[in-house]
Amino acid sequence: MSVPTRRRLRTRYLVAAAVCGAAIVAVVVLGVVLSENVVYFRTVSEAVDERAEGGAGGRFRLAGEVVPGTIEEIGDGVRFDVTDGAATATVVHHGDPPDLFDDGAPVVCEGRWGGDGAFDSDRIMIKHGSEYQPPEVTTPVTGDPS
Repeated sequence: MSVPTRRRLRTRYLVAAAVCGAAIVAVVVLGVVLSENVVYFRTVSEAVDERAEGGAGGRFRLAGEVVPGTIEEIGDGVRFDVTDGAATATVVHHGDPPDLFDDGAPVVCEGRWGGDGAFDSDRIMIKHGSEYQPPEVTTPVTGDPS
């Protein structure tokens, strides 16, 4: 093999190694970025059990049903209890709740466990039926129709 051929071969290997290295770095960086944006979904029982075991320290979604009679307005939002039938957790939501938020509503709250033992939420999603019925609209009478 001549010297120019060896240089070309070595250059190809270096370029291939650099491309592979860049691809590995890109995969690692994208993995870190994407893992920060993942929000896990847990039922009330799962979340309460994980918290008792010292887990669930990050942000996640808590699914349950609003316990009737527990909704209480606070300074910047609402405080209420959610249940899945087996466990109950207190939720402190900061912000305005959705229009369909009411006793017995199935909700998914997004947030994390707070220091006071309650789930600190900044987002409430309401599950509603698939059959939409628009509200009745009454048209006001304006002037003489003739």
